[in-house]
Formats: sequence, structure tokens, C-alpha cells
Amino acid sequence: MTLLDPFLRELGIELPILQAPMAGISTPEMAAAVSNAGGLGAIAVGSVDARATRVMIAAVRARTERPFQVNVFCHQPAVVDATREAAWLARLAPEFSRYAAKPPASLTEIYQSFLTDDAKLAVLLEDRPAVVSFHFGIPARERIEALHAAGITLLATATSLDEAHVIAAAGIDAVVAQGYEAGGHRGAFDPDGTDDRLGTMALARLLARKIDIPVIVAGGIMDGAGIAASLLLGAVAAQLGTAFIACPESSADVGYRAALLGPAAHHTVMTSAISGRTARCLANRFTALADGIEGNAIPNYPIAYDAGKALHAAARASGEFGYGAQWAGQGAPLARTLPAGELVECLRSETEKALAGSLSR
Repeated sequence: MTLLDPFLRELGIELPILQAPMAGISTPEMAAAVSNAGGLGAIAVGSVDARATRVMIAAVRARTERPFQVNVFCHQPAVVDATREAAWLARLAPEFSRYAAKPPASLTEIYQSFLTDDAKLAVLLEDRPAVVSFHFGIPARERIEALHAAGITLLATATSLDEAHVIAAAGIDAVVAQGYEAGGHRGAFDPDGTDDRLGTMALARLLARKIDIPVIVAGGIMDGAGIAASLLLGAVAAQLGTAFIACPESSADVGYRAALLGPAAHHTVMTSAISGRTARCLANRFTALADGIEGNAIPNYPIAYDAGKALHAAARASGEFGYGAQWAGQGAPLARTLPAGELVECLRSETEKALAGSLSR
């Protein structure tokens, strides 16, 4: 691919295609398939502990010798509010009762932020994946320097120019520009701060013009035309998440797949009710339940996720999948069911065709 940026060449990546790290959805099999096809596969370890992180890295390495990305969450540790958490459980109790279940007696912070997770840092420094990426913010400079010293390339998500400036000033190697169209959790550093909700195109061009590190574009990109547009906007690559959910290598359950490939794909909404942090989801029973709920009623992320996961499990046991975290971007109707490696090959062909058409005009 003639427009492959030197940043990608140095990483040993053949295509400007990154598979987004999707916690609970990306698998070692998916990451390896994407990397073997010439892109950059990814696993997300933000919601698992250090031991599971090591197992997942080893599982990818057993399937590929190519580089891949490991993603961690850099959210601020949750603030416990027992009164608010009890009220939230009481509010959800009628939903649990629909499925002959009871809500948990209490809620917990179900996983630790990388900001304070020394054990996970130790695993990354020892196992040295080619790429580590940060979501929801960036860690302390000492952690960044330690990862760099281990020879690891670092990426971080930005939803605004201000966040991108912070990322560049911290010495991180490249920025992932996450447009508002993107599926899953909004990567904003401060979930309670002002969000200008910049779309993918505007954010990509803004960062390409104003930031001196490579820009990777994410949000609503589902095919080669979207990848080509990202490159023409000044990005070095595009990162696709929703495009890979329907692949057989993903761990999406049958209900999630059916929703993604059905009418629900045409209706995505932003909600914080499922996890405690704003994320784009296919419209489902949980997002409908969240309509009209004031934000301050929802426990902190990821404490609220403890309740969300419990409700989904209770409903799923009765055959109802509509309470799941069915994260998806606005390009969801364009999802394909190809194996991940075949999808990458299609994306390559489509991108080259779109670029050739654009450059010949």
C-alpha cells in the first residue's frame, strides 16, 4: 500500500488497519488473525487482572509472530457511594424480578484502573507487547517512561484537541482520534467535563493539522472507503471496532450478533446506565430503561457495571439478551460476518481501490 506511513513500517505493520481493542469482545484469536493478515490486532485487558493479562498475551503470541496491541484503562478509581449504589439496585430490582432474580446485595469496583495497577504494569514490562494503548486518559509519566524503556510503542485515545495535546506532551507515540460516532465507551479523560462531541472527520483533520505525532482515526469506520478517507484527512491509519464484532473470532454472544445484524443496528444511543460511563450501544432494553434517568443517580464506573453485568446475566439465563452491553458505532448496519483475516483482506482491497480512484481524479 503506497501510502503506508513510516510509523507503521517501523512497527512491522503492512496495512493502515488497526482492529480496536474491545474488552469482552476481542479475543487472542481475533488479534492474531488481524495481525497475520497485515493489520494490527488487539486485545483489551482493562477489565481483567494481571494473571489474565499474561494468559491473553501468551495466547496471541501462540498464534502470531507479528506485532499486536494491548489496551489498558486509565480511568480515575471509582468513588464509593453506598447510598447511591443501594438506590440504584432498588431501581433495578423490578427488572431483575422479571426474570425471577434478585439484584446483588451490594456493588463493587469490579476491576482496577491501570493508574494504580502495579501488577499489570509488571506483566507488560516483562512480556513487552509491541504496542500498549491507553483509554480514558494516560498514566503517570513514570509508567510511560518505563513502558518506553521496555521498547513498547504507546498509543492513547483523544476525543478533543486538548486531550491530544496532553498525549503528545507526555511523549506518547501516536494518538487515536475517537469521533463521537464510535461504539463503546467514550474515551474522554474527564467523564464529567465538557464534551464537544466532535465527529470523526472533524476531529481527525483537527488533530492531523495541530498535533505533531501520528494520528489514527476511530469512529464509524466500517470499510475501505472509510479507511481511505481517514488517510486522505492526514491520518496514518484507521482503527475499526464494530466492523469486527460479527467475525466468528469475536466473543460476542448470539443475542449481540443478532442485534448487530438486525434492525437494532440502525439505532445506536449513548448511555451511562449500563456501566456508569458514557458509551454508544445498540438500542435495547437496557438503553430504554435508562431514558430519563438523571446521571447523578448512576454509580461511578465501573461500580455500576457490576449491576449491569448481573442484570444481563439474569435476563440471558431466561433467553433475553436485551440488557447486554451491545456496544456499536454508528456504522453498525455495514457489519459483515467474515472471518477476521478475510475481513482485513477485503478492507485492504477496498482501501486500495478507493485511494486509486481518489488519486486518479
